[in-house]
Amino acid sequence: MMLHENEIRVDEDVVRSLLKEQRPEWADLPVVFAGAGTDNTMYRLGDELLVRLPRTPEKANALRKERTWLPRLAPHLPCRVPEPVHAGEPAAAFPVAWAVYRWIDGEVLGPGRVTDWATFGRDLAAAVRSLHATDLMGATREGDLSWYRGGALEPCDGWVTRSFADCRGISGLDLDVAALERMWRDALRLPEPTGRPEWLHGDLRPANLLAHEGRLHAIIDFGGLSVGHPDAEHATVWDLPAGARAAYWESTRLDEVTWLRARAWAVAVAVSGVSYYWDSYPAFVRECRARLTGILDDARDR
Repeated sequence: MMLHENEIRVDEDVVRSLLKEQRPEWADLPVVFAGAGTDNTMYRLGDELLVRLPRTPEKANALRKERTWLPRLAPHLPCRVPEPVHAGEPAAAFPVAWAVYRWIDGEVLGPGRVTDWATFGRDLAAAVRSLHATDLMGATREGDLSWYRGGALEPCDGWVTRSFADCRGISGLDLDVAALERMWRDALRLPEPTGRPEWLHGDLRPANLLAHEGRLHAIIDFGGLSVGHPDAEHATVWDLPAGARAAYWESTRLDEVTWLRARAWAVAVAVSGVSYYWDSYPAFVRECRARLTGILDDARDR
């Protein structure tokens, strides 16, 4: 399934070619497709490794960023994070950087994977607090560590407005787009975030959270790792059931203005996801619609 115009095609043969050329000791291990997100395609390699290949050339920088910072961040976090073990170089079979990581056992969030959502919400809050409190170790908000989700809302208004327009034109979307847009417009009038910059994961959607025995076990895919203000980091709570959401808010003790900015980020990312992937990635569209439905339900309950 191709999602982007400049997507790089990859399959098992490509993976084996890369391994034979750069890590021949792994070339005969079983290679099994392990899933694909919007940015990367993954293959499990034997029992202990995972090959990750960017879907587009510009995503390769994220792997370099992970290789630099994840070993330094991992000791400060209460759950597992990806452990890079090989920095793959561009080759004839695959023209951009790729990577191999340790395999992390766990289950992507879904029905039946978590039995106590309140505990899960507290676990996630603890992991987020730990990341945000970790010393920047000289990192600054520039280059690959400067992502839009760590900044203010206003610079994003152009593409968010276009996404709302696209969503209004989608037949069968069945969402109150006008109410969602009001939330975004209201948030634009709020004071901009202040305070010191912090480490941010950038994309704590359910696909990047692994559970084990009902608890948060690992946070994966730090491709959005950046330095900035944490409002957008909290947007993930609308991807979780109400029990997890309530426990997360209680644990983080966010003020009302931060909560409203976080909600606006949740709206912005989800409406752009619906707009961009409507015809190409139905599963991701369903995830975005579920988030937006949760936001609208919350608003009616408040």
